[in-house]
Amino acid sequence: MSTRIKICGITSVADGLVAAEAGADMIGLMFYERSPRNISIATAVEISRALSPFIVKVGVFVNPDEDTVMRAIGECGVTVLQFHGEETPEFCTQFGVMSMKAFRVRDEASLDALPNYSTDAYLLDAYSPDAHGGTGAKFNWDLAIEAKKLGKPIFLAGGLTAENVAEAVRQVQPFGVDVSSGVESAPGKKDHAKVQAFIQAVRAQV
Repeated sequence: MSTRIKICGITSVADGLVAAEAGADMIGLMFYERSPRNISIATAVEISRALSPFIVKVGVFVNPDEDTVMRAIGECGVTVLQFHGEETPEFCTQFGVMSMKAFRVRDEASLDALPNYSTDAYLLDAYSPDAHGGTGAKFNWDLAIEAKKLGKPIFLAGGLTAENVAEAVRQVQPFGVDVSSGVESAPGKKDHAKVQAFIQAVRAQV
């Protein structure tokens, strides 16, 4: 099965269309006010409506309230929820759609919390003391291989670029890869050539 590709932090219709046309399977819509990639519900609706229904829209949250999540589902066509904060296992799975929990990986102990979550997938990102994700930093991919033993689909994130994603796919064989800053010209602004090169690099591993 080919590796799923998620382009996260889409902030405009133009960037969403480029990702879709280049072959992305999923886009990430950020609903976190402190992120440079944060968008309003109205903008998310506009992006979602412009894209094919076959492109999976992922809502990305950090310690959200329930109303924000429900609005993203009801108004923006979000069918997967991605949680990057300190959300409880019960919170993540209460909304009736697919969910994934993101974990910031620093060492093997970082994996201890994964089995507590019965989400549909896990997303593994690099640990940063200053941010919940999107730092562009990489972590030890051997830990992602270890996490796969838990039997859940793994999305690999953190420091991925067109230059290293092929090696990441070969080494980890994740269910999916997730990129944001690695295909940007500035925070929240996708570099269309980088998006295309990233997706081509992944697809070449099939």
